[in-house]
Amino acid sequence: MTLKQRPTERVGLYDPAYEHDACGVAFVARLDGGRTRETVDHAIQALENLEHRGAEGADPETGDGAGILMQIPDAFFRNFVGDELPPAGAYGVGVVFLPQDETCSAEFEACIDRAVAAEGQRVIRWRDVPTDKDFCGLTALYHRPYVKQVIIAASDELAADPDAFERKLYVIRRVAELEAGPDLVIPTLSSRTIVYKGMLTPIQLQHYFPDLLSPLMQTSLALVHSRFSTNTFPSWELAHPYRMIAHNGEINTLRGNVNWMRARESQLRSELFGDELEKVLPSVRPGGSDSATLDNVLELLVLAGRSLPHAMMMLIPEAFEGRDDMSDELKAFYAFHACFMEPWDGPAAVAFTDGRVIGATLDRNGLRPGRWLETKDGWVIVGSESGMLEVDPANVARKGRLEPGKLFLVDVEQGRIVPDVEVKGDVARARPFGDWFEQGGVHLDDLPERGNAFTCEGTLAERQLAFGWSAEDLRLILLPMARDAAEPTGSMGNDLALAMLSDKSPPLFDYFKQLFAQVTNPPIDPIR
Repeated sequence: MTLKQRPTERVGLYDPAYEHDACGVAFVARLDGGRTRETVDHAIQALENLEHRGAEGADPETGDGAGILMQIPDAFFRNFVGDELPPAGAYGVGVVFLPQDETCSAEFEACIDRAVAAEGQRVIRWRDVPTDKDFCGLTALYHRPYVKQVIIAASDELAADPDAFERKLYVIRRVAELEAGPDLVIPTLSSRTIVYKGMLTPIQLQHYFPDLLSPLMQTSLALVHSRFSTNTFPSWELAHPYRMIAHNGEINTLRGNVNWMRARESQLRSELFGDELEKVLPSVRPGGSDSATLDNVLELLVLAGRSLPHAMMMLIPEAFEGRDDMSDELKAFYAFHACFMEPWDGPAAVAFTDGRVIGATLDRNGLRPGRWLETKDGWVIVGSESGMLEVDPANVARKGRLEPGKLFLVDVEQGRIVPDVEVKGDVARARPFGDWFEQGGVHLDDLPERGNAFTCEGTLAERQLAFGWSAEDLRLILLPMARDAAEPTGSMGNDLALAMLSDKSPPLFDYFKQLFAQVTNPPIDPIR
C-alpha cells in the first residue's frame, strides 16, 4: 500500500497524543454552477485534510468511514453507456452494495429489476464499479460489499417531470429494500446525486474507487465526510454521506423521534405520492444510525414537496420562544411545525444537498464547529475547521462561522450564497402558518372546568411525599422555576433506585427515561 501515513511521533507542533476528535464534514461548491473536475479535486483534498477527525480501530488501515456525495457526472456515464443514455435528468443512477455471495447478489439484482419494471421504468444497464483491494484495510476487506451501479431510464411521462421521476426512484428503492430485507443496501438511487463511500480512511477513498480519478468525474458541488463512529460500529452502509446529509455529532432525541415517526405514519398523506406512499413505509429503515435515520426522514419530507431548507427548518429548528429579534412569521412557522415534528436535537452540525442547493446548519445549541469561506474566483468552502484547502488570503472575498440554528445555503443554480434571513423568510411567508396555528391550537384556558378527580388529605409535606417529591426536587427543580422563572439545571448523575424497584413512591414520569446517544460535547465557553 502506497498511502501516506500519519506521523507516529511528535513533529513540530503535531503530537499524536491529541489525535482524537469528532467527525469531519465539508463541502465545496462553484458559485457559477459550472461542473468541473476541479470541484472533485478540492473536495477530496478537503476530505484528506480532515483525516484526523475520523477514526480507525485495531486495524489502522480500516477507517470508520469516508465518502463523497456529488451531482451525477453526466459525461462519465455518457462515455460508459453511449447513445442509449437519455438526457441528463431523465435517467437515474443507483449505487448498490451487494453480498459477495454470487447467488444472493443475483437475487438482489433481480429484486431491483422487478421493482423498476413494476413501477413502469426501464433498466438500461448494470455496471460493475471498479475497486482496488490494495487500498482497503483487512477488516474492511473482510466485510466489503460487491459494489454495482444500476442505470434507470425514466418513462416518457416522467422524463418531463424531474421531481416526479425522483419520487419514483425513491419508491423503487423502498419497494426493493422492503422485499429483499436488510441485507440489500442501496446507498443512493437518484437522478441528481451519487455517492461513493465505504469503511475507508479519507486518503484511501479515491484510490479504492478509481472512478473518482477520472477526468470525466465533474460536478459543481461535492459533500465529503470523515467518520468517527460513536454510537454504532463502523460499517460500509453507515459511512457518510447519506443520500442528502453528512453529519457531525449525535441526535440525542433519537428514540423519541423514531417512535413519533412510526406513530404518525398511519396519518401521513401526500398529494404527490398518492397511494404510493403505502409502498415506502416505514419511512425509517431499521438498524440505521442516528444520522441515517435523520436522512431517511429528511428525504421523505423533501420528496413530499417541501424545499430542502423548509425540511431542515422543521427537523433542526432554531430557538424561537421569547425572542424579539425574529419576525412573527418565522415564529409562527416554528410554532406550527412544533405541533407535529419534534426537534432532532444534537449536538449536531449537518451539511446537506439535493444536487441543486448545498448548505449546512448547526443545531440550536451550536456545540459543533463550522467555518465557511468564499473566494473572489467563485468557490465556496464550508467545513469543520479552517485550512482544509489552501487559499491565498488575497483571494478571500469573505469568511465566517456557522451559527447556532442558522442556515448557510449555496444555490448553484442562482449562483449565490443565500442569506439565512432570506431563506427562512421565504419559507415562513410561503403559507399562512400563523393562521393555521391559531385555528388548530387549543389553550388550557379554553378547556372546560372540571371538578377534582382526586383529593389527598394531610399536610403539604405528607402530600408531597405521597406524590414522590423529594427535598432535592424542591431545591433543584421547583425553587429556581418559582424564584427565577428559569430552566432548572443539575448534574446528569443519578444514583436513585429505578422507579420500578423504588419504595419511595416515585412519580409517574420517573418510570420513563430519555435514551441519550454517547456525546462528545465540549464544555460551553462562558465568554460566548
